[in-house]
Amino acid sequence: MKNLPKGSKKLLNAWAFYDWANSVYSLVIASTVFPIFYAALTIVKNEQGEIVDDSVQLLGFDFNNDSLISYVTALAFLVVAVMSPFLSGIADYVGNKKNFLKFFCYMGALSCIGLFWFDLENLWFGLLCYFLALVGFWASLVFYNSYLPDIAFPEQQDKVSAKGFSMGYIGSVILLVICLFMILNFELFGFEDSAFPTRLSFVLTGVWWIGFSQITYYYLPKGNKKQTLSNEVLFNGFKELKKIWNSLQHNPQLKKYLRAFFVYSMAVQTVMLIATYFGIEEVNWAGDDSTIGLIVSILLIQLVAIAGATITSRLSEKFGNINILIAVNLVWIGICIYAFFVRTPMQFYIAAGLVGLVMGGIQTLSRSTYSKMIPEGTLDTASFFSFYDVSEKIGIVIGMLLYGMVAQVFGSIRYSVLFLTAFFFIGVILLLRVPREHLQPKKETV
Repeated sequence: MKNLPKGSKKLLNAWAFYDWANSVYSLVIASTVFPIFYAALTIVKNEQGEIVDDSVQLLGFDFNNDSLISYVTALAFLVVAVMSPFLSGIADYVGNKKNFLKFFCYMGALSCIGLFWFDLENLWFGLLCYFLALVGFWASLVFYNSYLPDIAFPEQQDKVSAKGFSMGYIGSVILLVICLFMILNFELFGFEDSAFPTRLSFVLTGVWWIGFSQITYYYLPKGNKKQTLSNEVLFNGFKELKKIWNSLQHNPQLKKYLRAFFVYSMAVQTVMLIATYFGIEEVNWAGDDSTIGLIVSILLIQLVAIAGATITSRLSEKFGNINILIAVNLVWIGICIYAFFVRTPMQFYIAAGLVGLVMGGIQTLSRSTYSKMIPEGTLDTASFFSFYDVSEKIGIVIGMLLYGMVAQVFGSIRYSVLFLTAFFFIGVILLLRVPREHLQPKKETV
C-alpha cells in the first residue's frame, strides 16, 4: 500500500479506477446479459416465437417470471435502503472503511460468479446470488463515495467524480463487447451453444470487478478517522436522517420538491430496471436477433443519456429547473403510453432513444435542483444527499413491487408500464406546487 498525499494525481486515478472495476455489474448483470439469460431460462416459446409459458415455481408458489425478479430486486433495494444509514455512520467514524469496501466488493463480485450455476433446478441459489450481487454493488458505493473528500480537495472533486463515471462507462462497454462477441461466436471458441459463454460472462464480470479493484485498494488509505465502533456510531446515520426530516418542516420548498421527486423517481427507476425485460417479452424479434437488438438498445440508451443530460441542463438555465422537470415528466408520460403499443424492433429502438434522452436529463436535473434547495451555509451536505439517496431507493422498492403485482395480475409488462404513467402525472401535479425561489433562470442584463 502506498501512502500518497491528498490530491495526488495517482491517488485520484486509483480512486476513479474503482468505477472501471464495478460498473461492469451495472451493464452486464443489471442491464443486459443477465436479464436476457434469465428470460431465456424462464420463458417457453412455440415455433412462431410466441410466449406460451412464463411462470416459474419457487417455494411451492407459482410466479410470473417478471414479477419474481422484480420482488427480489425490491427486497435487495430495501435491504440497501435500511443498511445505507448504518454504513454511512461507519464510513464517517471508523478508520478501516477500506475493509468494508473490500467486503461488499468481494461479496458482490463472488455473487456474480455464482450466477454461473443459475438454473431452474437451483432457482433459489441463482436468485440469492442475484440478490447479494445487487446489495454488494450498492453497499460498496457508500464507502467508495465517502472516500472522495478524503482523497480530493473541493476544487478537484467534480472533475475526479466525472472521470470515474467516464472510466466506468468505458470499462463496462469493453467487457460487454467481449461477452457479446463470445456469446455470438460460441462455435469459434469450441462451445456447443451460447449458454456456456453466457454463464461465463457472469464469471468474467466478477473476476473483472475483483481484479481491477486491486489497483484502487493498493493506493487508497484505510480511512481518515479512528473511533470505536459503538452504538452511537452505528446509529449516527439514522440520527442524521431524522435531523434532515425535522429540518424539512422549516423548508416548504424542499419538502414539496422531495414529495414530487419521490413519486416520479419511483417510476423512472422502475422503467430503467425493467427496460430489457420489456424488450425480451413484448417485442417481436426476428429469429435470433433479440440478443444483439437488446444490447444495442441498452448502449443506445446510455449514449443518448449523456446528450440528454447536457440538453436538459441548458434548457433549465433558460426556462428554470421546475419548468423543465415538469416538461420532462410529461415526455415520460408520452413514452409510457407509446411503449404500450410497441411491437417491432424499430419501435423499441425509438422508445429506447426517447428513454435515454429523458433518463439522463431527469436524473441530472433532479439532483442539481435538490442541491440548489439545500439551505445556504449548510456544512453537512452529505446528510442531505444521504436522505435523497435513501428516498430514491425506497421509491425503487415501491415501484418494483407495484410493477411486479400489476404484471402478475395482467400477465403482461405492458400494463405495468402503462400503470407507471399515473406516477409521472402525480409528479407533475406536485411539481406545480413547488415554490420557484432560487430556481428561476437568471435574466440577462443589457
